[in-house]
Amino acid sequence: MVQPRSENSNKGYIMLLSILIISAIGSAIAVSLLLLGLSSSQNSFSLQQSYQAKSLADTCAEEGLEQIRNLSSFTGAGNLTLSNGTCSYTVANLGGENRTVSAIGYVGDLTKRIKVVIDQINPQINIISWQEVAGF
Repeated sequence: MVQPRSENSNKGYIMLLSILIISAIGSAIAVSLLLLGLSSSQNSFSLQQSYQAKSLADTCAEEGLEQIRNLSSFTGAGNLTLSNGTCSYTVANLGGENRTVSAIGYVGDLTKRIKVVIDQINPQINIISWQEVAGF
């Protein structure tokens, strides 16, 4: 003969089922937070590399200006290798004392480009614009 289930037995099943559901929800929340943290960390790393590439491009632009200051007729190109990446620059003569310095900074897969336009070399270099550009 089958005995009817007691009320305590039904409460036990309900409690067990409730614990399983709450555990599943808690696990889903924990996994979501971990993935969100990982994504945030990757974005932060990319942003840091972007700042480093910009800094390297600025450094090479300054090196190009230094070459012009040392030799006012300078035109040409150069490269620098630093601990966190590399950069290159090109100085173009636009006629008279007008020059353009184009510089590129590389860190990992990121590239930043700077274009500097000057209209006077003597008695001192006069910079018309210094800006980040998408391309040359």
